[in-house]
Amino acid sequence: MDVVNMVKKAKKGDKEALLQLILSEKNAYYRLAYSYMRNEEDAMDVLEEMIVKLYERIGQLKKEESFYTWSKTILVNQCKRSLKRNNKVIPLGDQLEVSKGQIDSSAKSDYSQVEEQMDLQALLTHLNADQSEAIQLKYFHDLDYGSIAAMTHVSTGTVKSRIYQGLQKLRALYGRLADEQH
Repeated sequence: MDVVNMVKKAKKGDKEALLQLILSEKNAYYRLAYSYMRNEEDAMDVLEEMIVKLYERIGQLKKEESFYTWSKTILVNQCKRSLKRNNKVIPLGDQLEVSKGQIDSSAKSDYSQVEEQMDLQALLTHLNADQSEAIQLKYFHDLDYGSIAAMTHVSTGTVKSRIYQGLQKLRALYGRLADEQH
């Protein structure tokens, strides 16, 4: 699919083109929404809100090739607004199962996958919210630094710093845990 041409059509009012753009990334949108909202109903609600915003604001998009970064930024903002509106806390670690587990169907047993997910979730709770969010967007949702910066409203350097510092903390914590087990 030629994203640039589809976005141009959508900007001219072609609802079908916008729908095709959204549907081509529906799984990524859902995983991203679920990682913030932590349940299917809330994730679907923010996805609906995102679609409405995309339809209303598609004319404001300046670079057609940035559609997916732009739309995911809108989705993250919708998630954060919804969480704030409902006085919920942004989740820090429960989304690995949805984000990574459904993408990677390796030959590992279900038990070992669940065990690894629990370990990683426990480690992520030791990071601050900004570091955890940046690491999850980078490694669970496979987003680039620029996209993460746009979505979180910080500079690319800040994103890189959050990821670097978060990974350093995770390595240190993992190292201590490994030493304790021996």
